[in-house]
Amino acid sequence: MIPYEGTIRTLHLIEGAKQARGLCVIIDVFRAFSLECYLTDRGAAQIRPVGSVEETLRLHQKLPGSVLIGERGGARIEGFDFGNSPSTVPADAVRDRIVLHTTSAGTQGIVNVTHAGEIITGSLVNAKAVAAYIAKRQPEEVSLVCMGNAGVAPAEEDELCAAYIESLLRGNPLPDIDQRATRLRQGGGAHFFDPLWQHIYPEADFHLCIRRDQFSFVLRVEKDALGFLSRPIPV
Repeated sequence: MIPYEGTIRTLHLIEGAKQARGLCVIIDVFRAFSLECYLTDRGAAQIRPVGSVEETLRLHQKLPGSVLIGERGGARIEGFDFGNSPSTVPADAVRDRIVLHTTSAGTQGIVNVTHAGEIITGSLVNAKAVAAYIAKRQPEEVSLVCMGNAGVAPAEEDELCAAYIESLLRGNPLPDIDQRATRLRQGGGAHFFDPLWQHIYPEADFHLCIRRDQFSFVLRVEKDALGFLSRPIPV
């Protein structure tokens, strides 16, 4: 991969999304954009990230048979088919179907980007593909936006993902990325191991979300008459 020599800015939360310029990477490791990679791999025909629950339901009326996936406060939204959980969505539920996806952090980042020339999403499961895509494109500026918890509080896992992507772009990969990802079990991912929270945050989600560089595609966010869609681009 050709090292990237342009400007890289790491931004944070919803305010960071509003400030993003150039090629913008919206990062949500636990769990939105890890999940979207898995849904793509499981054969979803199309993934449409949406900001509000109300807009998601309106879009569902226009797209009969679409699958509703989303969370608020981490929990599955009432009436939705699945929560924001990669371990609980089987392939046969999404294969060849349109997925409507709304979350309290990741998709909020998408809808709040107004100045970037291009948007892709990122997580640990496709971080190397994200870096390779950027290196190929060689934009003048890259904005790495860490969406954090509900878009209002920093999250260790998103900061780590941004640091890893930047290290790849600069040609100096983090040597301890796997150890740091595993240590999230005691940090930003501790809730996945708390019995009181595992009905919302299954332990299996943690392991799926820290599987580094599993997918060789990025999800580029585009817009059509119905709203946003995440289109897989092989790298």
